[in-house]
Amino acid sequence: MGSEDAAPCDDCGDDVSDALARTVRLTVDRSQIDSQRLCPECFADWIDRYEAEMQPEPDPTVIEDGDSNIIVD
Repeated sequence: MGSEDAAPCDDCGDDVSDALARTVRLTVDRSQIDSQRLCPECFADWIDRYEAEMQPEPDPTVIEDGDSNIIVD
C-alpha cells in the first residue's frame, strides 16, 4: 500500500489502511490487557475463533442402564 495511513496487521504483517483496520482490545476490570490491529481477513478469522471457543459445551447425555450410568459425550 505504502500510504501514510497504512500500518501492518498484528497477525499477518500485511499493510492495512486505517479505514480497513479493526482493533480488538481485551479489557479486564477497566485495565487494557491486550490490543491487536487486524486486517479484515485476520479480523474475520479472529471472530470465527472467538465464536467457536465461546460456544457452551453440550451437556453430556446420561443413559440409564440398570445399576450403572453411561455418559456419552
